Amino acid sequence: MLTADATAAEPLSDRSLETASTGTLSSSTLDRAIEAACEALVARQDPAGFWCAELQGDSILESEYLLLMWILGREAEPDLPLIANYLRKIQNPDGGWSLYPGGPADISGTVKGYFALKLMGDSPDAPHMRRARELILSLGGAEKCNTFTRFYFACLGQISFDACPSIPPEIVFLPKWFYFNLYHVSAWTRTMILPLGLVTTFRRARKLKPEQGISELYLDRQAANRLSLKPLSGLPKTWQEIFLRIDQLLKVYDKTPNDTLRQKAIKKAEEWILDHLSGSEGLGAIFPPMVYLLIVFQLLGYPENHPRVVKAHKELRDFFIQDGDEIRIQPCLSPMWDTGIALNALAEAGLSPGDDVARRSTQWLLAKECRVASDWQKNCRPVEASGWFFEFENAHYPDTDDTAMVCTSLSRVGGPDAQSAVKRGVNWLLAMQNDDGGWAAFDRTTDRPLLEKIPFADHNAMQDPSCPDITGRVIEGLGRCGMRVGHPAIDRAVQYIRKQADADGAWWGRWGVNYVYGTWQVLTGLKAVGQDMSESWTRKAADWLLSVQKPDGSFGETCASYDDARLKGQGDSTASQTAWGAMGLMAVHGASHPAIEKAIRWLIETQTHEGSWEETNYTGTGFPRVFYLKYHYYRLYFPLTALARYRRLRS
Repeated sequence: MLTADATAAEPLSDRSLETASTGTLSSSTLDRAIEAACEALVARQDPAGFWCAELQGDSILESEYLLLMWILGREAEPDLPLIANYLRKIQNPDGGWSLYPGGPADISGTVKGYFALKLMGDSPDAPHMRRARELILSLGGAEKCNTFTRFYFACLGQISFDACPSIPPEIVFLPKWFYFNLYHVSAWTRTMILPLGLVTTFRRARKLKPEQGISELYLDRQAANRLSLKPLSGLPKTWQEIFLRIDQLLKVYDKTPNDTLRQKAIKKAEEWILDHLSGSEGLGAIFPPMVYLLIVFQLLGYPENHPRVVKAHKELRDFFIQDGDEIRIQPCLSPMWDTGIALNALAEAGLSPGDDVARRSTQWLLAKECRVASDWQKNCRPVEASGWFFEFENAHYPDTDDTAMVCTSLSRVGGPDAQSAVKRGVNWLLAMQNDDGGWAAFDRTTDRPLLEKIPFADHNAMQDPSCPDITGRVIEGLGRCGMRVGHPAIDRAVQYIRKQADADGAWWGRWGVNYVYGTWQVLTGLKAVGQDMSESWTRKAADWLLSVQKPDGSFGETCASYDDARLKGQGDSTASQTAWGAMGLMAVHGASHPAIEKAIRWLIETQTHEGSWEETNYTGTGFPRVFYLKYHYYRLYFPLTALARYRRLRS
């Protein structure tokens, strides 16, 4: 558990007046801003060589942890009241909890927040609980919660397991050629399927007292106890209805399974889970499967003092950040991502390979290279194992985004010792390219849209297809390592990117908010591989960025743009998104366009004395429309990169 950084941002520096009063941005002003940002970033480096900022999600992290402790019978844990304090603090005035600050109430998050606080002793008649309850009922009741939320409620006896999707553990035996198998779904889904399958197999619920339950949150109790809110009748007319019918058949099988096959499946699922704990700080090293891992351990009869159980609890608590009498919970830890981007920002600002900052980071990154093949090899041609993951330890799941970022940084400041690792990383990235020319995050994949119709796919990310932003990031890394347009892999990637552009020239952001992020990533990647940036389609993308730039030079885009296309490129100004917009424009216009200087001026004028920037908005994306993130160093290393790149291009 970490302790929160209590350092407050200082007032804006006097250079804001200087830049506002001069016609041309002076080199000395730019240099001072870059130096201050570099000092702030270097000061945050861990002595071991990495950077790791707080990674902030939404209220479900706190509410689900509280519900988990009640499922496990550990509600007396001393940390829980502090978690409940934070959950109360972030409740909206209307009684709901949102996916991101300023967003509308989310029904699933609000029901879980209410339930968690009720279990922690909050009276249903308390004003904050009454507001939450009234809001839930106005949104259609707790029966409108998503499927992942229903698993928690079933485990606490509030609904039947029939209201949850059936996931027979026998899926562990499905062959690779089968349309649905473990290696045709996304890595994050893969780590959830078998734990959830075991939960639905055992169908074990903790019995609560009636007054501890949430029956008051349901408008239709019958609907609450079935998977489909409306009763199914007649022949299915859509793929979703077909899968719901299949689910009904699976539920029949669950009640009278082949005992021999079922026991073998349970054993095989347990073996798969245990195998994927090796070399990792938790199953998948992310919050959701790590929660259900503890439930599975209890279902399988592991005692509380078993080393695996003790370790699993510790790994979840490592996500805690205590701030006074409150604890907030991170969804995972992001050292690889933060370190790769921070090192690249410092390289852009002039860091040399011989510098101690670069040397320590390089040594740390090289020690984290994945040298053992895992899930990714199931769909990939033979290639020497390499790649880097997102967290401190997650050897089963290196990803292309982190690998590209690390290769970019090491190619710049890693020195001779890093080049063999960079070469392996590049070869691994080339092997991971999809048939459509793009890259996905964790696997070499084929888009299978039918998978998104499966009942437990309402997190909108059942699979992990190619996306423009990661493809842009990867070709930027490949470009840094010497590859150019004319190489078959680069040409295929450019063709993919061009096909993915919206009519207005912009690209969607899968992993960052949103079109500003996607467009910046793509344009920067294209520039790095020598694409002609004067062509009409790249100019069109730059024109889109210009069209959404604010009069003061800044950029901002709300998470709501994923739900409402009319909000594309619109939102409160942020330092990270202004940096992205500026760098996207630099990829097309160099440093010459006046809009770029306006963005750079805005960054300098809003920089704090401490060298960083203020940023409250969430600009990271976990699952579009479902889960968003605030990376606490985005407001530092991306503006630094933009300022340093502008200085380099201008000179």
